[in-house]
Amino acid sequence: MAEIKIIENMSELGAGTRGASLGIGALQVVARQRGENFFGQYERFMIEHQNDMLDFPTKYTYAKWIDGLANVYQQTADVVNFVLQNKDFPLVLSGDHSCAAGTISGIKKAFPNKRLGVIWIDAHADLHTPYTTPSGNVHGMPLAVALGENNMESASNTPNPDVVEMWEELKNIGAPAPKVLPDDLVFISLRDTEKPEDEYMARNGVKNFSVDEVRQKSKEEVAKEIKEKLSACDIIYVSFDVDSMDSILVSKGTGTPVENGLSPEEANYFVNEFASWEKTCCVEMVEINPCLDNKINKMAETAYDILRNTAATIEKKIK
Repeated sequence: MAEIKIIENMSELGAGTRGASLGIGALQVVARQRGENFFGQYERFMIEHQNDMLDFPTKYTYAKWIDGLANVYQQTADVVNFVLQNKDFPLVLSGDHSCAAGTISGIKKAFPNKRLGVIWIDAHADLHTPYTTPSGNVHGMPLAVALGENNMESASNTPNPDVVEMWEELKNIGAPAPKVLPDDLVFISLRDTEKPEDEYMARNGVKNFSVDEVRQKSKEEVAKEIKEKLSACDIIYVSFDVDSMDSILVSKGTGTPVENGLSPEEANYFVNEFASWEKTCCVEMVEINPCLDNKINKMAETAYDILRNTAATIEKKIK
């Protein structure tokens, strides 16, 4: 019988602010305060992080601490692959969103011949590359890694040869690039992007369901349209960044908070709806940062409710 396996990835090498590595612990605090044994009822796998690198300057302006990410991605890919090969369900909890590229690598390592659909619930597109990034933070690049993309049409940077080599290495961990096609990528709640990302999405027809569209059409209709759009995919991965939620309604306890996002109820609906689909093989939650929370631990409290509900949804599906 299939089981949920929790994969904990504390890496925050890709973030622009510190504290995302504490997000998993913040979720655990919520569970323990409520007297719930959520984290005791599942087998858990811990990814060895490289966060000690943050105590030293990075040499790579256009992909900060990229030299530590290959190891994190390879470990993540191996663990995700192991869980999927055992026919279990990986529920991934990560620090910053750069970790998601490692998760996708593991899915494709397990299913190299299956067409992968990606639902990215996030305020940000995460489509930058070392050639386009304005910040150098790799948590803005995981989808470009998965897409095997450089976006040279929108390039403004000239990364050094070491970065170019490591960037190519990241794209091919687990399985050859590309791991995802632009047609098989869907955004929800995207509202804070830069010009290179907008240009890439326009050229490739990548769909974003804005918060306004969700409310105009209804969340149920949006979910239906996404299911139809990804109908040709064999498997689906869901990536939930908590900054997809409205920073005013919830809190600023995430690396890059943005207003006018999803309500907690809308986010809960989407993550649970997608988790219930037969094709969905992995769900990931990222970017909880209790160091930035202006409401004590409100972001983790909100995310924990969604996590617990999602686990219940997955258990119902796999059993």
